[in-house]
This record gives sequence, C-alpha cells and structure tokens, in this order.
Amino acid sequence: MGKSLYQKVWEAHSVKTLSDGRTQLLIGTHLIHEVTSPQAFGMMRELNLKVRFPERTFATVDHIVPTENQQQPLADPLADQMLNELRKNADEFGITYFDLASGKQGVVHVVGPEQGITQPGTTIACGDSHTATHGAFGAIAFGIGTTQVRDVLATQTIAMGGLKVRRINVTGKLSPGVYSKDVALHIVKVLGAKGGIGFAYEYGGNIFDEFTMEERMTVCNMSIEGGARCGYVNPDQKTFDYLKGRNYSPKGADWDVALERWKSFASDADTVYDDVVNIDAADIEPTVTWGISPDQGIAVSDSIPDPEQASNPEDKASIIEALEYMKLPAGQPIKGTKIDVAFIGSCTNGRISDFREVAKYIQGKKVAANVKAIAVPGSQVVDIMAKQEGLDKIFTEAGFEWRAAGCSMCLAMNPDKLVGDQICASSSNRNFKGRQGSPIGRTVLMSPVMVAAAAIEGGIADARETFNF
Repeated sequence: MGKSLYQKVWEAHSVKTLSDGRTQLLIGTHLIHEVTSPQAFGMMRELNLKVRFPERTFATVDHIVPTENQQQPLADPLADQMLNELRKNADEFGITYFDLASGKQGVVHVVGPEQGITQPGTTIACGDSHTATHGAFGAIAFGIGTTQVRDVLATQTIAMGGLKVRRINVTGKLSPGVYSKDVALHIVKVLGAKGGIGFAYEYGGNIFDEFTMEERMTVCNMSIEGGARCGYVNPDQKTFDYLKGRNYSPKGADWDVALERWKSFASDADTVYDDVVNIDAADIEPTVTWGISPDQGIAVSDSIPDPEQASNPEDKASIIEALEYMKLPAGQPIKGTKIDVAFIGSCTNGRISDFREVAKYIQGKKVAANVKAIAVPGSQVVDIMAKQEGLDKIFTEAGFEWRAAGCSMCLAMNPDKLVGDQICASSSNRNFKGRQGSPIGRTVLMSPVMVAAAAIEGGIADARETFNF
C-alpha cells in the first residue's frame, strides 16, 4: 500500500513514540513573530536554556506593526516594546531576524516562501494558526501555542498526535472570475468549519495542478478555517521552479540532492486515504461570506440564508445569531450590500500575484466616495516588486491607500481597525465577531478582485459584471 506525503514526512521526522501514544516530532523549520514568542523566550531564560538549533528558526514582525508610519519608536508603546523584545531575543539567542530595516520583513507566511525557507518534505511550525500556508510546498506545516514555541526553541521537537488524511480533489474548469480564494471558501463552505478536525487535507485534482504556487498557498492558508490541522499540495515542477535561486534554497550540487529528496515525498499513486472528497470546479462561483464563520458563505449571485428554511434547530440558531450580528436581512440578495471599508492584503491574499491581478481591472476606475480602500503588501519584497511594476500608482490613482507591509486589517493588533459597525470587504481569512478591531465591526470575506469590485461599486458586487469578464 502506498503512503501519502503526510505519512512520509511524519515518519521521516519521528524521533520516538511517547508513553501516551503521541509522537516526539522533529521540527525542520521554526518561524516566529513578535506576538507569540516573547513569553516563550521568557520561559527559556527562567529554565536557563539555549535555542537548540538557532539556524532552524527565523523571525519577523508582522502582527503589531503599523502600515503607515513604521519609524521607531512606534506610536503604540506596547507594539514598540514587542518589536524591541523580538530584536533582543533574536540577538541573544542567535536567530535570523528580518526586521523593518532588512528589506525582507513581512507577514511570516509570505516571507518564508519568498526567501526559500519553506521547502518540501519538512515539518514547519509557527505560533500562528495560518502556518498551514506553507503546505503548498509539500510540507507538513501547522500552528502551535506559546509553550510549544518554547519546546521547539529548546529541543527542536514537539509532542503531537497523528492525523487522518483527507484527499480533496477539485477537477474540471474554473469559470472566468473564479479564483483560488473562491475555491478555498467553497471547500470550507462544503465541508464546514469543523469538518476537518482530526485531519490533514491533501489538495489535488487538475485545478491544483494548474494553480500557481501563490494560488496553492491561498487554499492551504485557509485549511485551518475548515478545521484541519494542516493542508498541503504534493510538490511538483512548479514547486521546484519557484524555489530555485531563492536566498535560502539549496545551491549547486546541494540543489540536485535536495530535488531528488523532495520528489520522494510526494504521495504514492496507490495511496489509500481516510476520506476522499470530489468537487466539480464548475460548481464554484465567486464566493462571499454573509455570517460570522468562514463556512457561512454563498455565491455572490445567491441570497442571504433564511433561518426559517434551516434544516435543524442548531442551524437555525446559528443563522439567526449571524444575521443579527451582521445586520443583514434574511432572504435578500447579498449583492448590493453597502460596504464602508475594502481591504486587500494578509497572508491569504497579500502576494504580488494578487496585486497584479487586481491592477489589471482597476485602471481607469475609482473607488466609491463612501469607501475607504487600502492595499497592504504582504512583505517588503512584494512592496518593492509592486513599485517597480508601477502597481502602487495604479492602486492610488484608483483611490486605494498603498500601505507598508504587515498583517494590517486581518486582525485587531495594529492601528488598522474597523470603527463601530463598519462593514469591510476583505481578502483576509476570518470573519469572526470583532476580528477587525471593532466589537461590532462586520467582515465579508472574498477574493481580491471581488474586494476591488466592491470598493468601486460601493457595495458587494459581482466582479464579473463590474469588470466585464
């Protein structure tokens, strides 16, 4: 019987089986940022421990950094303290740190791949749930808590139970105007926010074969929104072409050796999965969320659910709660819902391909007067590339604010926040209550091109109509 990539990577990194049945798992690459690491380093000092393999840990700042004025001292004293603390910890423990002056800083899940740190056939851990992003390269990547961050720093291992593997095949042909973000939202909608609990998701089918690496990252990023611990795509020539020549990729003869090793981790053709889900690409439309969970999504052409038509009391209560918070009328078309803010960025959709795609459609158009629109590159490298290509000018001429790299409006840890009950069209990954800073702020998830359409129309719109697909 063949083995899946998950099984191969797990076995290759297993140190031993613990008495409680869990595996002591070697972590090949450890990524850290300023939010979940300070306490871990504090515990290291209390225990008088050193970082076991500092060359395997990489740090950057993303969550708390402002996207307007990044000069220190930052306006927020706590944010400034956290930034200084990470710099001190990196210096003291000998860790590579991509700070604001490096030209390489950015959202940790954007920085890892673009620097060539993210590689196939390895285990990757980070104190951030969206570490699943790195699975796009054929890695087993997952978020960990602060005490586990300490464990990885001290031992380069964690104790972890194994997962089942669900293969998700998306096959056929995507319609014009349907993007990888729509695929991600559709998968979460179909399988549910808890559907992946206990699973690793393996994404396949011709759609994933055809996707670029950045499109694969978008879907793997949102595996966690579907309840999965991690998600991955088997490495192929696109993976290797993306990594070749990057700063931390193997060079020379080491590249050839690495390439053969990476290829060996791909799932075998005769792998038997714990579950298989098949999705027809033709069934996927531009998708938006209407509620307070990422699985509460509908096609932009559909109407907001009516709780009276729910199949059971639990679903009815969930719909009522969501509609009360979102202040949306049951049974009405989602299209046309007014927005106040439009945000393009985050570890889901803050890469250069996202801005290139939007720029193709917004030239000559203007953001509606009632909308505040911001574009936030996922890293300083993305920012530099965008400016070299003139993308920033296209965005600003259309009425967007072009910001510096950071997590920005994905979450409420920096100055970019909603005010009151503002509603935001967002290319990020979560639409929880209060996620974007205001306890009554409302978030509607969608693809970057759909965000651009909403910004221009002043409300949720079908990008296929706005941009004449």
